[in-house]
Amino acid sequence: MISIVAESPLGTDLSLLMTRHTVDMYADTTPESIHMMDAAQLAVPEVSFFVMRDNGVPVGMGAFKRINADHAEIKSMHILVEARGRGLSRRMLAHLLDEARAAGVHRLSLETGVQPTFIAARALYAKAGFAECPPFEGYSPDPNSVFMTIEIVGRNRASS
Repeated sequence: MISIVAESPLGTDLSLLMTRHTVDMYADTTPESIHMMDAAQLAVPEVSFFVMRDNGVPVGMGAFKRINADHAEIKSMHILVEARGRGLSRRMLAHLLDEARAAGVHRLSLETGVQPTFIAARALYAKAGFAECPPFEGYSPDPNSVFMTIEIVGRNRASS
């Protein structure tokens, strides 16, 4: 049974998720182009952090960070490699969109990589309706980054 629940990113059973996410981010991206947040940085009031569990075992995570009253950024979305291929990334993205909308967010943006390891992520976001955009709050143009955004007011789930 899959569940997605708001939790603290400092949970003791989340170390594998955090470690795998960090390893993936550093696998083929130069350090100056990595914009991930560690668990402590995610444990702040402006971040809504969610854990996906399969029969109680953490298999994925995702968050959004408020930029302002109606704009937020997706952060730290990750599904363990051994759990992929089951539509869990799509479910986590749909959950983040629903939660952001419920929190009054009108626009949800993200930064992801241009490297081959991010092809699936970019395709997932594009299929959900995200479109490329210029760098947003706190970012500068970066040849290793792709910036994407979606207006979510009045939209239904990510699968629409």
